Amino acid sequence: MNDLLAGLLEVQGLADIGCPLDLPETSPTIPENALQKARYVYENFGVNCFSEDTGLEIEALGGEPGVLSARYAGEGREAEANMQLVLQKMAGVESRKARFYTVIALILDGQEHLFEGIAEGTIRHEKSGTDGFGYDPIFQPVGFGATFAELTKAEKNAISHRGKAVRKLIDFLTSLNP
Repeated sequence: MNDLLAGLLEVQGLADIGCPLDLPETSPTIPENALQKARYVYENFGVNCFSEDTGLEIEALGGEPGVLSARYAGEGREAEANMQLVLQKMAGVESRKARFYTVIALILDGQEHLFEGIAEGTIRHEKSGTDGFGYDPIFQPVGFGATFAELTKAEKNAISHRGKAVRKLIDFLTSLNP
């Protein structure tokens, strides 16, 4: 983020401002979770900030795991267990349409702004690839014959949900300082 935002603003991590690394995420939606985390930092530490929340939404599962993506298989936040639960629930399901959905919440001088990014794709029948994290080994983006875990970092960043949301954030910040 520092590289992408160079010249626009200085990015500090939670540890840099003495904030606990596990922020509250109790809201029922991804946008509300992103805002909840940003509001916590802004209200408790008095700094302009942004946070994000991301979820994998699978059409055949009614949008699951969605807002619970990190904890889908339990509070342990274990990526492998989460993937296995998705694959188990998707066994025998023909329609594999899914999307990653990211929201970045920016609080700048008390004003709240949201930036969304979506990556459409499908859920593979089995894991493939070793790069990335989370559900990357089972998510194949539209237009590619590979999973996120098989793409190069540059390829993934160009099409990913987070990449799209970050570019919108950068465009907004750039518009403030032409």
